[in-house]
Amino acid sequence: MNLIAQEQPTLEHRTSLSLLWHATRDDFRTRRASRASRETLERELASYNTPAERHELNAILHRADPDSAAEIRRFIQRVRVA
Repeated sequence: MNLIAQEQPTLEHRTSLSLLWHATRDDFRTRRASRASRETLERELASYNTPAERHELNAILHRADPDSAAEIRRFIQRVRVA
């Protein structure tokens, strides 16, 4: 029988895997929180039903940062299509 001694992972190897695991876990937590925030925003935007509410929302978006306003407008479009 051919038994080959396997080397144990070095402390450096275990440390780098541990750091990778923590970074991956943190990334998943961040993504999950972002997704929850987007879903909340979409629900809130869906509550703007009347023409007056939509007019108010458009006025708010007109004063907002253009990049943020564009993102919110995309959310609104998705809500209206759904």
